[in-house]
Amino acid sequence: MTDPFVPAADAAAQGPALHAFCRALPKVELHCHLLGAIRQATFHELAQREGGIAPEQIDGLFAHGEKRQGAIPGLRALERHVLRRPDDLYRLTREYLEDARAHNVLYSEFFWNPTGVVRHSGLSYRVLQDAIVQAANDAERDLGIVGRLVPAIDREAPPAEADEMVAWMVAARRDEVPGIGIDYREALGAPELFASAYAAARRAGLRTTAHAGEYGMPWTNVQTALDTLGVDRIDHGYTVVDRPELVQRCLERGIVFTIVPANSYYLRTLAPERWALDHPIRRMLSLGLKVHPNSDDPTLHNISPTQAWSMMVEQFGCSIEDLRGLMHNGLDGAWIDAARRERWRADWSARFDALVQQHFPTA
Repeated sequence: MTDPFVPAADAAAQGPALHAFCRALPKVELHCHLLGAIRQATFHELAQREGGIAPEQIDGLFAHGEKRQGAIPGLRALERHVLRRPDDLYRLTREYLEDARAHNVLYSEFFWNPTGVVRHSGLSYRVLQDAIVQAANDAERDLGIVGRLVPAIDREAPPAEADEMVAWMVAARRDEVPGIGIDYREALGAPELFASAYAAARRAGLRTTAHAGEYGMPWTNVQTALDTLGVDRIDHGYTVVDRPELVQRCLERGIVFTIVPANSYYLRTLAPERWALDHPIRRMLSLGLKVHPNSDDPTLHNISPTQAWSMMVEQFGCSIEDLRGLMHNGLDGAWIDAARRERWRADWSARFDALVQQHFPTA
C-alpha cells in the first residue's frame, strides 16, 4: 500500500523490502469476514445466476475513494440476493483461503454470519457449515493453511436469533468450528443483549470473541464484552484507550485485540493529514496492549494481509522488530492447542530472523 496520509517513522523500512518482508512473514489471521473476502469476479458470477443485484451495484461495492465505505452493504447483498447453494459457501471459503495463503497466512479464524444466509437461502445451518468446513479441510490438505470457522451473531437481529445460532452450532458441532463472535453495526445491538447466547456457548465449551469499541462506540462496550459476555479476546476495541482502569485490566489479563489498520470508520471520520497520527491504534501500541493486525474485509476494503502488516510500520510507527511481538500476539490469541502454539512460536521466530537478514541485511 502507498502512504497517502503520513510518512513512516523509519523511511528506510518503507517500500518493496517492507512489503516483501510482510508478505513472507508467517502469520495468523484472526479477524476476517468470509463474505467480505469475496472476489469481485465471483460476486458478479453468482449474482448473475441469481439476479436481484445489478452489475454496477456490485462494482460500486468494490470502488474505493480516499475514505473507504463500509463493507456492510456488500455483506447484506450477498446474504439477501446471492448465496443460495452450499457450493457457494464452499467456493467463497476455498477462494478466501487461497488468497490468504498467497500472503503466507498459515492459520485463519474467519467469521461468517449464518442467520441471514439460512433465512434467505432456506438451507440449514448444518448443510452450510459442512460446506465451509469441507472447503477448509480441502485447503489445508492442498495448500497448507489451517482454516477455522467462527460463526458470528448478527447483532442487528433479535437476541433470540443469537440463541438459535448457538443451538445450531451445538447440534452440529465440529472441531473445525471452535467458537463464536458477534458483528455488524454495534450501535444497533449492544453486547449485553446477547449475554444468554454467550453463556450457552461457554457452557458448550466454545471459545468467544466480540466486536466491541468499533465505530467510535464507548469503552463500556469493551468492558461489557469482557465482563458480561466473558470473551477470550476483543475484535477492534479501540475505545478501550479512553478508560485507563480498563486498559490496566486488559494488560493484566493479556487480552488480545484483533485490530484492523484499514478500519473504514477512522478513514471516514479523521482528517487525512491526521488520520494515522490520531488513530487509537497508536495509543494502544504505546500503552502496551496486545494488538494483532488483520484484513477484516480484504476485497471489499481493498486490503490484503500483507498490507495490513505493512501499515503498522508505514502508518503507525512500528519498527520491524515490533512486528515480531505482533506475530506472537496472534499466536497467543489463536484458538489452538498449547503444543502447536509453542511449536509455531519457535519456528516462526526463526523464520522472522531469517527474513530480517534477507530483506534488511544492514539493520
